[in-house]
Amino acid sequence: MKATPLLGWYRGLAIATGTALLVFCGFMVAKYGFSTAEDLTTYVAMLHGYLYIGYFVVTFLLGQKLKWPLGRLVLTLAAGCIPFLSFVFERKVAREAAERLPAGDSRQPAGV
Repeated sequence: MKATPLLGWYRGLAIATGTALLVFCGFMVAKYGFSTAEDLTTYVAMLHGYLYIGYFVVTFLLGQKLKWPLGRLVLTLAAGCIPFLSFVFERKVAREAAERLPAGDSRQPAGV
């Protein structure tokens, strides 16, 4: 898998997962603090869950490609479940990956 598409997927899913988590936190406050939006909270939670599954897979693949130690990999995977942390890690990982991974040539050899 080329580095550029994998990094793009990581960045998009990190932002989407972080945004969905923040929206979910807001709905949790509305549900338990004001007894409103109880049904909608379930759907927002499911959205975050589905996005996190994608984030998890892509982050794991990127961590394997960058040869992260286990602790770094686990912390980056957990960033999708801690509010605001996925945004911080997205910037940090994108900067590191841009330095370490080749940009990816638009031409590929046949059969690859």
